[in-house]
Amino acid sequence: MTIVFKNDICHALSFSLEKEWLEANGIGGYASSTITGANTRRYHGLLMASTKPPLGRVLMLSKLEESLCLGGREYSLSANVYPNTIYPEGYRNLTRFQLDPFPVWRYSIEGIDIKKTVFMVYGENTTVIMYQIQCEDHKCLPPVLSVRVMISFRDYHCLTHENPFMNTHYTKLHNGICLTPYKELPPLNIFFNTNTIDSHYFWYKNMEYPKEIERGMEAHEDHFSPFAINFDLKQNKETFYIVASTENYDFIDINELYEKEIVRRNGLYKDTRKYQIITPPSSSITADADSDYMCMLRCLLHASDTFIVKRGNDRKSIIAGYHWFADWGRDTMISLPGLTLVQGKYDTAKEILLTFADYVDKGMIPNRFPDYGESPEYNTVDASLWYIHAVYQYYLYSKDLLTIKNKLYPVLREIVSHYQKGTRFNIHMDNDGLIYAGEEGIQLTWMDAKVGGFVVTPRMGKAVEINALWYNALMIMSYFSKEMDLESECADYSALAGQTGSSFNEIFWFEKDNYLYDYIDGEIKNSSIRPNQIFAISLPFVSLPLQKQRAVFEIVKNHLLTPYGLRSLSPSDRDYIGVYTGNVYNRDKAYHQGTVWAWLIGPYLDAFFKLHGKSIHTQTIAAELLHPFCKHMHEAGIGTVSEIFDGDCPHTPRGCVSQAWSVGELLRVLFEYLVMF
Repeated sequence: MTIVFKNDICHALSFSLEKEWLEANGIGGYASSTITGANTRRYHGLLMASTKPPLGRVLMLSKLEESLCLGGREYSLSANVYPNTIYPEGYRNLTRFQLDPFPVWRYSIEGIDIKKTVFMVYGENTTVIMYQIQCEDHKCLPPVLSVRVMISFRDYHCLTHENPFMNTHYTKLHNGICLTPYKELPPLNIFFNTNTIDSHYFWYKNMEYPKEIERGMEAHEDHFSPFAINFDLKQNKETFYIVASTENYDFIDINELYEKEIVRRNGLYKDTRKYQIITPPSSSITADADSDYMCMLRCLLHASDTFIVKRGNDRKSIIAGYHWFADWGRDTMISLPGLTLVQGKYDTAKEILLTFADYVDKGMIPNRFPDYGESPEYNTVDASLWYIHAVYQYYLYSKDLLTIKNKLYPVLREIVSHYQKGTRFNIHMDNDGLIYAGEEGIQLTWMDAKVGGFVVTPRMGKAVEINALWYNALMIMSYFSKEMDLESECADYSALAGQTGSSFNEIFWFEKDNYLYDYIDGEIKNSSIRPNQIFAISLPFVSLPLQKQRAVFEIVKNHLLTPYGLRSLSPSDRDYIGVYTGNVYNRDKAYHQGTVWAWLIGPYLDAFFKLHGKSIHTQTIAAELLHPFCKHMHEAGIGTVSEIFDGDCPHTPRGCVSQAWSVGELLRVLFEYLVMF
């Protein structure tokens, strides 16, 4: 999955500052920055520790300021953005950045080559920074690599500034230093293999984050530097290292940590050499290990691992996106098949389903878990229906009817029962068998942007995708009850599904323009062309007649399809916003008003193959459709897929640089339609 950037990219800030790497630790923590080493957003840092896995994220180690002292001169390896300037300009000494599988930088200075590697220890809030040096015999003063530590110790959403409350002192350990800047936060241990420390301390003032300026947020921060570590390069050590951790290591075998993580990462795509991917025959791209498609597949497999995390109860969950999302119910259920099932990770999928089963309340799974352990939030109508869909997908892949019968089916029954009789936020089944949901000022569907009290895309009533999911859920219940010889329940669910399907076809069809209404609330019938209607084709069980499915698909294709997924609103709509930028208000206004969502490429391709069948011809069309994502692997979040893209060309990537359902749905359709074993 090697991705490489050479001098031409590394030295061009307009490109290199846009390229972000990310390391995750399997418990919600991460390390991340740009390939230049300059932090461009508040969420960047070398140790973003998860203090209450997978949440409670705290930026501990902000960055390292590195310089090579040689012959009385100082050569920087680092870069920082300040107002109207970049200082220092260490990126000019950067000759190569690569991801394979860890972020690796190579610097060249006066005959000295420095290789820097960063990775996280799985299951720990531990970041390892390794330096491997090759240098000529300098007869002048011996070269020294000086690494100055910067810390923040603040919530990952916040910024810090110089203040008198930080404890600026540290405790010496036999193999490093322990920092406790604030009593209410865990200490940070910094281990290193040298005895030379510069104890001079000070604040770095007014660093600027360009990405926060783009987002209309406060964008300047101070970082405290308690000391610097000096590595004498004449010591002829194979590897110099710094390890930042909330763990207390008495002894560190850096090579063991490295090899253990290499073996674990390689296991994520050990079988990819067996795979071939259907590619466009007219293209020069081949389906070997060096092809764009195979590189994309390996990158996606690697990225998928970053989203699977442990919750505090030791069960697994899925982080919705980096850098700022927690584990969200809807996102988890949509991304679960691609992140686990298609890869044969059935135990992981089962564990995630059981995790959310524990939190079902009044027939609803949580919309999200707050950062600091408050009660889960249940403000979603579709997450529970996606949960039923995910359980069905789990069964199709694993054939594990026993777990479903004993542990999951009772949960599914509870969900359907509460949706029938009514639950929170006026979610209930109407007399026609369709689901009505909503209260004023509350947005319950996936189009959930809200600014203050203003709901940007109000969809109170009977939403098209909710009722497509409801019909799908009822048919799944009918299927499971039949498999478990529950004949009476099977008949009841089948009858209700029949009523729901008939009502759906009767009231949602927009006869004049030949597609489905987006939502209906009494006499209000919203005819906005949105991607929500694609689920009336893409889900396993649908009630829409074939002729109408074809009409809907053409509408979606002609109005919404882009190289990176589906727009959330047709450009012909007066409310369409083609660029997602500006402050929170402007961005939230655009979020579902034309912005492209990458995850929707999954249901689009499901619908495509349903209508046109699986053949070399249709697989070729699908491969051509997915090819832009090969290029995207090198654009924003390196080796992963962004949350959203602008609706207008050139469809600039926006939002989170790595999103679970974007990665999950791409993986799913690759495995289900294009990968040959």
